[in-house]
Amino acid sequence: MATRRFSHALAEGDGISVIAAVENPDAARAAEAQRAEALVVRGDPAGVRDATTLPILWRATVALDRAADVADAVMLVFDNLEDEDGRLEALHAQALELGLDCAVEVRNEEELERALDRVDPEIFLLSPAEAGDQTPLDCILDLLAAVPAGKLAIADLEVTTEDEVHELERAGVDGVIVAAPDVSPLVGDAPPEV
Repeated sequence: MATRRFSHALAEGDGISVIAAVENPDAARAAEAQRAEALVVRGDPAGVRDATTLPILWRATVALDRAADVADAVMLVFDNLEDEDGRLEALHAQALELGLDCAVEVRNEEELERALDRVDPEIFLLSPAEAGDQTPLDCILDLLAAVPAGKLAIADLEVTTEDEVHELERAGVDGVIVAAPDVSPLVGDAPPEV
């Protein structure tokens, strides 16, 4: 299998990477045609893998050896693994050993700090699940302020406008998850042909 490193797709190039949420091969092909830079899949990405060259983040609780066959990255939800029983550390280490990138989802600054202490992940998926009185966008921006330099941050919120994408980009977010039909208006202009 060709190397399709998820973290490389986020880190390369200028600006924010648009990550399309897809569930089937047709949506994956459409997202790639609209210049998405990566995909996120909740179901089994095997069919999606055959339809695209984009890196795939598998967003489900799955056997990591299976994930290594069909995805480029997996997500660990800190809230599900917050017990100090070593599962977070073991799953994170196993994912990296299998050549997978590993994004750790956090919902607040405490989870972010504890994840840093326990596994020091390269990629954080910032979720506004505990936004409280804040808007989801403000919650993401507050969480971003706690992400150390050199780490990658993905915003997981329903982005509906280019202005929101630009605000996330100016703040330093590396990637944003969007619904597949929304990709085209959010990626900006196509690069010039050379």
